[in-house]
Amino acid sequence: MSTTTPSATSSDPEEDILEDSEELDPVRDRGVGEYGCRHYRRRAKLVTPCCDSVFWCRHCHNEARQDNEPDCKLRHELDRSTVREVECALCALRQPVAEACAGCGVAFGRYACTRCPFFDDDLRKRTFHCDDCGICRVGGRENYFHCPTCGSCYAVALRGNHRCVERSMHTNCPVCYEYLFESTEPTSVLPCGHTLHSSCLSQLQQSHGPSIVPCCPICKHSIHDYAQVWRQLDEMATQAAEMDEYRGWTADILCNDCLCVGMGFGGGNVRLRDRKQGTVPYNVVGLKCEHCGAYNTRRLAIHQPSEPDE
Repeated sequence: MSTTTPSATSSDPEEDILEDSEELDPVRDRGVGEYGCRHYRRRAKLVTPCCDSVFWCRHCHNEARQDNEPDCKLRHELDRSTVREVECALCALRQPVAEACAGCGVAFGRYACTRCPFFDDDLRKRTFHCDDCGICRVGGRENYFHCPTCGSCYAVALRGNHRCVERSMHTNCPVCYEYLFESTEPTSVLPCGHTLHSSCLSQLQQSHGPSIVPCCPICKHSIHDYAQVWRQLDEMATQAAEMDEYRGWTADILCNDCLCVGMGFGGGNVRLRDRKQGTVPYNVVGLKCEHCGAYNTRRLAIHQPSEPDE
């Protein structure tokens, strides 16, 4: 389980944004860090064609037109790719998307991407444009690679070290349901390959009691290596097996960690010749998968021993 994107730094006072030693141009850099919203420091507003309005950024638009719009028929989100015009924050000139104002010459952002379009005066975020993603990312290009199968940029630590799931980032977080691909929040990749916000993952882990193993909300695969927990359950199960009440009982199981399924059906990455019958001794502590040793299993059926013929 790894984090794919760092969180963007918040908009701080101008002296913090300009902490680098780059010399400022007296014309292009006028008002740097002084304009913008709580999401970004920039010197241009977006002209939104969907509702013919002007907003500092897509987040401001979505908060007003989606989250806080009382009329459900008017609610909508901004498709950033449809923006063709911007409005200069200094001279209010409305003009086609560009890096600088055609009227007063001020730069719309110390970082400017006309393809998104996106502008930001805060260079500490180390924003870069990924051609494969088609959007701007933060964190520095050298720290990320684009996974063509998952369809998103991941931290270099995940190169060859994660399970690919087709377009795994082009979906909603299974906890909060925010669209992950365009989210500004850090995202984590689980061992199963599914993705969710790092903050949502923390909430998921905290919501489980000490006796419950957190699992992926989508496929129920374990989100950590719980080998030590399984060994502790082995000891408890050995003691519980001495109970005569359930002696001889068996259960058909489905293992969430290796997808070893009883009764002849299954899936996942387990090879057919490696699969064992998913019928295991019944135990009140838990039902252990004989293939991978995990207790992260689902009970499909219970079989009591047949009564001996008289």
